[in-house]
Amino acid sequence: MSLQSHLSELERRHQALDRELADIVASPSSSDEKIVDIKRRKLLLKDEITRLKAGVRSVH
Repeated sequence: MSLQSHLSELERRHQALDRELADIVASPSSSDEKIVDIKRRKLLLKDEITRLKAGVRSVH
């Protein structure tokens, strides 16, 4: 898998978590634990995306 396709996949997963989070928050029976878990996973993906993009910039 190329770096660009890997970044695209990470960004798609981040967007999917955004949608999942919006659905859960809109639900009256949303679980705080589930919300925290999704936010944590989003942050980990965002950190990885940022790290990979910074690495790409330093190579060029």
